[in-house]
Amino acid sequence: MRCEPLSAKLGLELYQKLELFQATGSFKLRGATNKLLSLTTEERARGVVTASAGNHALGVAHAARHLGIAATIVVPKGASAAKVEALRRYPVTLLLEGENYDAAELYARQLEQERNLVFVSAYNDRQVIAGQGTLALEILEDLPQAATLIVPVGGGGLISGIGLWAKTVAPGLKIIGVQSEASPAMQAALAAGRIVPAPDLPSLADGLAGNLEADSVTFELAQRYVDEMVLVSETDIARAIRYFADELHLMVEGSAAVGTAALLSNYFNIAQFDGPVVDLVCGRNIAPATFYKVTRPEAD
Repeated sequence: MRCEPLSAKLGLELYQKLELFQATGSFKLRGATNKLLSLTTEERARGVVTASAGNHALGVAHAARHLGIAATIVVPKGASAAKVEALRRYPVTLLLEGENYDAAELYARQLEQERNLVFVSAYNDRQVIAGQGTLALEILEDLPQAATLIVPVGGGGLISGIGLWAKTVAPGLKIIGVQSEASPAMQAALAAGRIVPAPDLPSLADGLAGNLEADSVTFELAQRYVDEMVLVSETDIARAIRYFADELHLMVEGSAAVGTAALLSNYFNIAQFDGPVVDLVCGRNIAPATFYKVTRPEAD
């Protein structure tokens, strides 16, 4: 969808891919569904386990219910209340474990071994990456003249799939990743030329939090296909959430607002964009209390 207010404000041709309207509230349904559809009969019978800040978990839960697969979901204790409440509506085993995503993922990996479950990574899985890449397929079908894609980045599953598809079909397309300063795992890895530990601090962009697994295939794909990485602050993210609410009348979670945050806070030289820009707005699952606090801070 062309975003008229931002196009006029920034002086460019800006479109938004509004994945917040997916059934589970985010793009994560794509990768989770593709992964579960790829399982063998024996793997389906064993059941799956995943770790997630919430959106990937919802994707797995939704796909597992549809396919009749038992699912164990591990989320951090501090996960978004909105995402946890949504997960409780599904017939899954929901476990709140660990203080952050890294701890939740470690626990899920332990369950994988102890219970002989199939682990479904939120990012480090080729089938998940391929599912996320269908966004690029749809963008380029609808807007083949797109010149730049701005993509939120956490573990890199989305930008890897986007980059792999988009750069294959349109090699001249520019792929820009945006990540929170609070949890810059991919940016740190690309800067270092290898996967390195990075800070993992509380963030409005909770869905982008966490470090990369040592063998993550997303790092290699990001090295190959990502042209630029940008980090935004919590203040920038809050401003973007307010912009979506006040100007566009949309409830957008922090992880989905980072691209708009970078645009509004002038992280880009607008002159570099030589054609239509597409900002991936990839989720809506923000807790109402957090949304209200961010959009109406004067009420505190």
